[in-house]
Amino acid sequence: MKKGLKYIFIVLLIINLLIVFSGNTYLYKTIFYNTADIDDYLIFNQRKISAQNGVEWPISSRYNQVKLPGYLSKELERLESVAFLIIQDDSVFYESYWDGYGKESISNSFSVAKSVVGILVGMAIDEKKIQSLDQAVGDFLPSFKEGKKSHVRIRDLLTMSSGLDWNEAYMNPFSSTSRAYYGTDLPDMVNDLGVAEEPGKVFRYQSINSEVLAMVIEKACGMSLSAYASEKLWKPLQSMRDASWSLDHPDGMEKAYCCIYSNAADFARLGSLYLHQGSWKGKQLVSANYVKESVHPAPLKMDDGTPNDCYGYAWWVLPNYKGHMVYYARGILGQYIAVIPDTKTIVVRLGKKRGNKIGNHCDDLFVYLDGALEMIK
Repeated sequence: MKKGLKYIFIVLLIINLLIVFSGNTYLYKTIFYNTADIDDYLIFNQRKISAQNGVEWPISSRYNQVKLPGYLSKELERLESVAFLIIQDDSVFYESYWDGYGKESISNSFSVAKSVVGILVGMAIDEKKIQSLDQAVGDFLPSFKEGKKSHVRIRDLLTMSSGLDWNEAYMNPFSSTSRAYYGTDLPDMVNDLGVAEEPGKVFRYQSINSEVLAMVIEKACGMSLSAYASEKLWKPLQSMRDASWSLDHPDGMEKAYCCIYSNAADFARLGSLYLHQGSWKGKQLVSANYVKESVHPAPLKMDDGTPNDCYGYAWWVLPNYKGHMVYYARGILGQYIAVIPDTKTIVVRLGKKRGNKIGNHCDDLFVYLDGALEMIK
């Protein structure tokens, strides 16, 4: 028994020494927390995205008068939802919350944050701080000035076609994605990137693209990503409460590919902004042309050589869902901000689990869309 414990101790000691001397100390946090959670604001440093002069959503005359269809209620409960909100005709049509969460409860957006970064890129272009989508990333980041990386454009990052060498694996603790989430030096990861294939050709979903964009925005605008989001987005949208963005270390860099913490009603404002072609209550916050391009599939190829029909500028797209054009922001645990323009409807769902992948989309989204469309009739 004592001999066995001695061997276990030696093995653990060797593993710890390897972790420490390899510089991969993020593995401790990866192993301890195991998987990402909607309440991870409790374990990471954050930077505030300030709100100002918040205004509540108007309430529809039909507010909560239509019950959830049985199949929708069942799916929301099965996937451990914490919020479901329908905005229709710029008013709250329906809302429900579970598991102790309420109207003001904050939750992790996960990759919905990528769509926020996409909006901020459009705003920086409007301000002439970024020349155009075809400007080289190397104009802002020295590590992109030489070699194959010098060919990467802003557009390539937005459309997930940068060709960067990146391992987008969520369950592998040794993957680049795990290191980015639990590690402490995102700029170093960006600077160390290589290029695996020609940029601008093939759609390949990679979280690091949004991180590179965040560093471009920070350099172009001379302020942190959170400060820019507050000034250009959160305050003008009259959000009701401050949000926050997870950082890689105290006073560090935002995890731009994920991890904005806010509530369902304030997330819905992002959908409304795009529903109204970049305008909020008559004030143009981001150009209508940019919005229009953002929610149409970028002219790229998929892995199998077929045309891209699912992704624009950091927004997912369903060009024809049962006769409706739909675009949406998506997080890994089933966080959705979905817009159905022809019915003037925004659907927000936050929760702890998502459905199964069907091609490039997830089947739980279809249930939320079907239920919302049935309810607003």
